[in-house]
Amino acid sequence: MKDTLAKIARAISDSAQFINNYSATKSFWKRTAKNIFSETQTVVDGYAKALDNLMQQYRDRAIRDTQVNTYRIFEDLNLDGMAYAGGAGLNKTKKCLDGTRKEILQQIITWINDPNVDVPRILWLHGQAGRGKSAIAHTIASWIKDVGGLGSCFCFARDRQAERREEKILTTIARDLADRDPAFRRALAEVVSKDHSLKTTPDVVQQWEQLILEPLSKVNGEIVGNVVVVIDALDESGPDTSREHILSLLTSAEAAHLPSNFRILLTSRPLPDIEHVLSPSAHIKATSLDAISAVSVERDIRLYVSTELRGLPEIGASEVQAIAQKSDGLFEWARLACRFIKPNRPGRTVMERYNEIIFPRVGGGGTLLDVMYKTILEDMVPPDETTLARFRSVMQQVMSTFAPLRLDTLNEMRSHFPSEEDHFNMIIILEFMAPLLSGISDRCTVVRPLHASFYDFLNDPSRSGEYFVGASSIGVHCSLAFASLRTLCNDLKFNICGLESSYSCNLEVADLEERVSKNITPHLSYSCQYWAHHLRRADYDSRLAMLVKIFVGCEKLLFWLEVLCLLDGLGHATSALASTISWLQGKEDVEDALMLAQDGIKFVQNFGSVISHSTPHLYISALPFTPSNTKLSGMLMPKFSHLVSVAVGGQKEWPAAQVALQGHTRSVQSVGFSSDGKRIVSGSYD
Repeated sequence: MKDTLAKIARAISDSAQFINNYSATKSFWKRTAKNIFSETQTVVDGYAKALDNLMQQYRDRAIRDTQVNTYRIFEDLNLDGMAYAGGAGLNKTKKCLDGTRKEILQQIITWINDPNVDVPRILWLHGQAGRGKSAIAHTIASWIKDVGGLGSCFCFARDRQAERREEKILTTIARDLADRDPAFRRALAEVVSKDHSLKTTPDVVQQWEQLILEPLSKVNGEIVGNVVVVIDALDESGPDTSREHILSLLTSAEAAHLPSNFRILLTSRPLPDIEHVLSPSAHIKATSLDAISAVSVERDIRLYVSTELRGLPEIGASEVQAIAQKSDGLFEWARLACRFIKPNRPGRTVMERYNEIIFPRVGGGGTLLDVMYKTILEDMVPPDETTLARFRSVMQQVMSTFAPLRLDTLNEMRSHFPSEEDHFNMIIILEFMAPLLSGISDRCTVVRPLHASFYDFLNDPSRSGEYFVGASSIGVHCSLAFASLRTLCNDLKFNICGLESSYSCNLEVADLEERVSKNITPHLSYSCQYWAHHLRRADYDSRLAMLVKIFVGCEKLLFWLEVLCLLDGLGHATSALASTISWLQGKEDVEDALMLAQDGIKFVQNFGSVISHSTPHLYISALPFTPSNTKLSGMLMPKFSHLVSVAVGGQKEWPAAQVALQGHTRSVQSVGFSSDGKRIVSGSYD
């Protein structure tokens, strides 16, 4: 009856929230000219009926589909445009298997429900790779959601580091809380209405102070039940500099004095920078999965293995016990073992594959996971020179993309690689790698490692041996830069999404998301956002330089900006063009390309806010007002013959003032410029 009990808890929680927010709800109904008594009675009757049905269902020990409707009146409070990390939330497929991890889950739930005002607000769950930290995090997040609690789940991922999720962590959490609690939403809307820049600021300190602490202070006592924020895999945010500010906030005095019903569950490996900061903090409760009783972990792994391998008559209780013992407490090892044993390739029996796991051929030392990875790869990748070379080529591509891609998109990119040797279907290598990578069995999902430790293994030659890949290879970035630029030159076109009017801003185009999905292919979307990331990491190549010159020297440059606006990614443009300038600097016959790239940066700086608001104004407003003496205007204006022209008073050159830097609150007394012209430092009485 667990699901029924969860629905009862949710119905009670939702009812309490409705009562708590009744005064705001009542005034909202009044403003919309609705009958307050009638509307209130409808809501009360709805909750009462649902609760009666669920209680009877529980008494009868019967399972019926009773819908709990949530009546939350969200007034017209505009939070559109707030930075949000898509895909960083709860994933129920990663939950613990029912019946496993009971003790640690109960410990965490007891901590969440502890009414003591002095209870630590943050619990740091840490352990080595493969211990099951993420499964526990997603189980807790799922539990909170199922019982109608208020919360947010934010996950870092190694293959999403290019998205700079660390800059969106608290805007995402604030938005999640606002979507679930009307009181918090009103308080948050009030804050951002006074300063719209807070919606997109990458400054996590401002996010913390104004999007989390300030709204919480205004709704103190109004939120029903506990607020639980789950932050998973902080160690995968990137280099230690990517999380230093987050760690600083978590150890601050403000974090120690969060409301007594507020909890943050944080998971990570115990990396030195994380351990050094979190361990001394009194308001952070540290729990190590490495220290959990070996008996209970082995019992849980035994249950997991017996569930995964049920239906295989060869695998009995003794084999399950042997696998559980061999796992040494690593759930990831157990998962890989089960995938390896299942009969998914011809040539060997289940017991032969079982024996390979229990008595591996691989010699030498290495961790248990390393031995498992080598065993699986030896089984899937024949050691001949051609196959190994293709394996390295494919895995370099998968590991070097700045956002994970589906198999069909990876193949499309590969078809544009400069070397004919690379023009093969990646499925010939990836077909049997489903135990290690997602997106192989299910072609609708992106190809990415099922566990981050697999990338670590492939990147370390002392661990992976002949399977060493080295994702940072300059050659693969050169190939991906080629593929991206060829995609841009081939696929970009004018008004790619068929927008009919410049009278509407992007937000007012009702089916814009659908148009983008239909007209901007995944490989074009990726190429628009990341071509310069690959270019920056590639050695200079005259053929690649020719592609760069073709791209920046024609109208495709403008079409690229159009796509970035539609993808809400115009922020990529200036850094991409700056990288292009750095890459071309000092080379022969690139003067025109350099001037066009510099003009492109100034074009975005001057017109970026206009064109990101309404994409058609890229052509209708921005282009005609581009200074007439610039290389960019001379190249583009003849290609667009039906534009308005500025007859009198138009700019001939870019204005000297390129950008206004804002931040000081009092007068600025000193300014210093770095000798390379890249940085400015200022001093003020503030």
